[in-house]
Amino acid sequence: MQVSLLILIVSIIAAVIVGGVIGVFIGITVRKNTAEKEIGSAEEEAKRIVSDAIKTAEAKKKELVLEGKEEVHRFRNESEKEISDRRKEIQRQERRIQQKEENLDRKLDNVEKKEDKAAKKIKEADAKLEEIETIKKSQFEMLEKISGYTAEQAKSYLLSQLENELTHEKSVKIMEYQEQLKEEADEKARNIISLSIQRLAAEQVAEATISVVPLPNDEMKGRIIGREGRNIRAIETLTGVDLIIDDTPEAITLSCFEPVRREIARIALERLISDGRIHPARIEETIEKARREVENTIKREGERVVLELGIHNIHPELVKLLGRLRYRTSYGQNVLNHSVEVAYLAGTMASELGLDPTLAKRAGLLHDIGKSIDHEVEGTHIQIGVDLARKYKESDAVIHAIHAHHGDVEAKTIVAILVQAADALSAARPGARRENVENYIKRLQKLEEVASSFNGVDNCYAIQAGREIRVMVKPEVVNDERMVPLARDICKKIEEELEYPGQIKVNIIRESRAAEFAK
Repeated sequence: MQVSLLILIVSIIAAVIVGGVIGVFIGITVRKNTAEKEIGSAEEEAKRIVSDAIKTAEAKKKELVLEGKEEVHRFRNESEKEISDRRKEIQRQERRIQQKEENLDRKLDNVEKKEDKAAKKIKEADAKLEEIETIKKSQFEMLEKISGYTAEQAKSYLLSQLENELTHEKSVKIMEYQEQLKEEADEKARNIISLSIQRLAAEQVAEATISVVPLPNDEMKGRIIGREGRNIRAIETLTGVDLIIDDTPEAITLSCFEPVRREIARIALERLISDGRIHPARIEETIEKARREVENTIKREGERVVLELGIHNIHPELVKLLGRLRYRTSYGQNVLNHSVEVAYLAGTMASELGLDPTLAKRAGLLHDIGKSIDHEVEGTHIQIGVDLARKYKESDAVIHAIHAHHGDVEAKTIVAILVQAADALSAARPGARRENVENYIKRLQKLEEVASSFNGVDNCYAIQAGREIRVMVKPEVVNDERMVPLARDICKKIEEELEYPGQIKVNIIRESRAAEFAK
């Protein structure tokens, strides 16, 4: 049973396996047939697609070929047209060039003809020039025979005549312009100067170079001299001042060129006389006190002047030097008062001209600052003043005005010119300065010598206290045209060689006389 059952089971399993194998084979066969059918349809479809693609490509090819042929045809037409246009342009250019060549040929022919004509004319001109030169030479020879002058002599004569005419015209023009400018300038200058002088009314007092100390009695002279002269020697040694004790009743004279030392001696001597105790120790103590007092006075005077004029930022040392000018005189004129007056005049004139009055005042105040120490330092007061102004950092305008106020250098600024004018005005005022007779006569003689040194001057006379010089000239040497240049030359030489206050008028006189006697 069990065996039959096992056989049955095995048979069933075998049948199932055989059935499965048969089923698989059948399925494979079916699939194979289906696949073969599909492959066949695919091959047909592929053949159809390829056929369609070939047909489309052929059509596209034909279309592209046609387009290419059309494009080539179009390019060919355009090229032919462009070539045709260029050919026409070239032909047109060739025609133009040909025409220009023809024109150039014609012009060259004309130029050649003109050159031939010009050459002929030049020949004719040369022949005519030779003929003219011959005629000119013969005429010159004839003129020389008629006139009695050679060509060079005639030329010199004509040039001299022309020079005389030009000299006359030049002198006339110079006189006209000078008169016109002089009238205008004089009018304006008179107005400005008169206004400046009116606004500054200053008293003028000439100061001496000596001081006189009054004494209560003549017995005081012996006490001042002291035993064996020890007191007077002490005073003179300590002050540097000469004491002149003579027969003048109740007075002692102090003489010294340096006014500060003379002032110290005067104060000290007056105090000694007032005190009555006169001996060397007391003299030394009193002189030292007087020196300190004078120094304080100098400082106060400098500060007062600067404050009155409204000038600021002046170096303290310059202020002290200004104060020293209180004891300095020039031709008897107090230099500090003179400097203040110059400052006022220059400032007023600068205001009238529309310039800076403060700068003009500053330059006017410091223009004679060199005189404060000219007894102690070598050099002119101008150079000393310039050095002081540079040392204490004054402006270039002030330094130049100091340098130019006596004409040592040419005045290049209006301020310098104003300081020159104000300085001359202050010095030329009546009573401002005194001059001894000897110097006055020498100055007049020198003025006449300068004028007499010119060729053609016959006589000259200084008049009006040296304010004018009259020059008589020889009429046969100096003609009317030379009078104006001669006057200017004399003025220039006076300015260069003389020192004088104010101005000097040069008056040229030319006179011709003829005399006959009736018999």
